[in-house]
Amino acid sequence: MSPVVIAVDGPAGSGKSSVSRALAARLGYRYLDTGAAYRAVAWEAADLGVDLDDAAAIVELVRNARAEQALDPAERWVRVGEADVTAAIREPRVSAIVSRVAGVQAARDALNERFRALIAGSEPGIVVEGRDITTVVAPDAEVRVLLTAAPEVRAARRALELAGAGAAGGAAEHAEVLRAITERDEKDSRMVEFLSAAPGVTTVDSTELSFDETVDAIERLVPGR
Repeated sequence: MSPVVIAVDGPAGSGKSSVSRALAARLGYRYLDTGAAYRAVAWEAADLGVDLDDAAAIVELVRNARAEQALDPAERWVRVGEADVTAAIREPRVSAIVSRVAGVQAARDALNERFRALIAGSEPGIVVEGRDITTVVAPDAEVRVLLTAAPEVRAARRALELAGAGAAGGAAEHAEVLRAITERDEKDSRMVEFLSAAPGVTTVDSTELSFDETVDAIERLVPGR
């Protein structure tokens, strides 16, 4: 039997990573964070001093990438060779360049093939989240969801996460996060359409939903649940 695939797209700060991880754990499925794969490539590019204006060099890096990541939702690790880059790929220096890696279509194509191979071997099922999962990576997934929320809500949630991690909070922090999210939306929209659902994709707007309610809303879409 082929694995059950739940594909989740969504903009920055929509909660798709935490919601998808929780859903995978609840269902006993695997979990694939495609954004972490892009970040791992970006980290390796920076570590090796790869010219990010050289598309061929980026594609070569992707094809020979040594990145691995946990598919068990209970585990949280990303490695490049022997280096544990779980925290490093979330650093600002990586966030600042990951869109340049993602903007190389041939690199996206190569990563998408890798994602499809991981999906095919993930019995009994897998929750895959990212930017163009419902339309490009897994357009035939049993469940396809666009998870979104109002920009102000996404910014508030992200600011709360940063505060929990020890970052400064308050109105200034919220305003800065909102600006960053708006800029990220604009950048990402140049590469993929992720702010409106494609045909056959269910929109789950979590603006008025709690975390658990959001997980519940997607779980109800899974056949047999």
